[in-house]
Amino acid sequence: MPRADRFISPERFEELRDIRAHEPHRIAEAFAGREKRRLLSDAGRLFIVAADHPARGALAVGSEPMAMADRYDLLDRLALALSRPGVDGVLGTPDIIDDLALLGALDGKVVVGSMNRGGLRGSAFEYDDRFTGYDIPSIVRDGLDFAKTLLRVNLADPATSDTLEANARAVSAAAAARVPIMLEPFMSRWENGSAVNVLDADSVITSVAIASGLGDSSAYTWMKLPVVEDMERVMAATTLPTLLLGGDRATDPDATYAAWERALGLPGVRGLVVGRTLIYPPDGDVTAAVDTAAALVHAPVDA
Repeated sequence: MPRADRFISPERFEELRDIRAHEPHRIAEAFAGREKRRLLSDAGRLFIVAADHPARGALAVGSEPMAMADRYDLLDRLALALSRPGVDGVLGTPDIIDDLALLGALDGKVVVGSMNRGGLRGSAFEYDDRFTGYDIPSIVRDGLDFAKTLLRVNLADPATSDTLEANARAVSAAAAARVPIMLEPFMSRWENGSAVNVLDADSVITSVAIASGLGDSSAYTWMKLPVVEDMERVMAATTLPTLLLGGDRATDPDATYAAWERALGLPGVRGLVVGRTLIYPPDGDVTAAVDTAAALVHAPVDA
């Protein structure tokens, strides 16, 4: 359900449509004039809101199958989130990032370009996760700050090998361009015709080992990992800077926040990357959800 109180006015949204139709060159101008910032806060932390799900055909949030389909509503929620203190940036595909640039929502923010969206949700080729979004040259072109890839490893699906190779090339290109790149790895399997990620500590550790070795340099590689039981063992498996992913919307937000808080205290964890859980919270209060997560990420280390 779209939010009743709009952060972006209807007039501003219609202006966005008109710019896209009549003045597309203004997208490049918006990137060229964007105010940039350091990647990490003074405390070495980072809180990113994510919205790259639609490009894989993943529009559902909880029991709402088309929750993310309304682009005005999605942009409105993202712009509101980005306006809140403690929100350091956004992760998205070019269509969303271009819209936010035209809206002036990216100034002073970390911008993460999502690269491989070809493994469409529910498709027979889901593990053949082609790089259909950003590549490293376009991330450099637009002056973005970070790259992101998804790496689902299904040992029973031959398409995984092509996806591994594509991710390795992306890591090498990012290192050559000195662009930080976060890999989101999972051990995964087919289950009743659907791709299902395996979320136990041993599987996450295995996925980290595989992803960490990709490319000809790991100098700019980061991990983006789910919060699972025995997270201490997961973080003991890598020296790479790690961001925690929020996952699907939870029925018990308080339990989710508590799990994030515990994991954020582990060595090597640098922050959160969260999408639907915060942008579409169960009670509809985006501001409260985002502010709660920001407070967890940016809490004093000795608190």
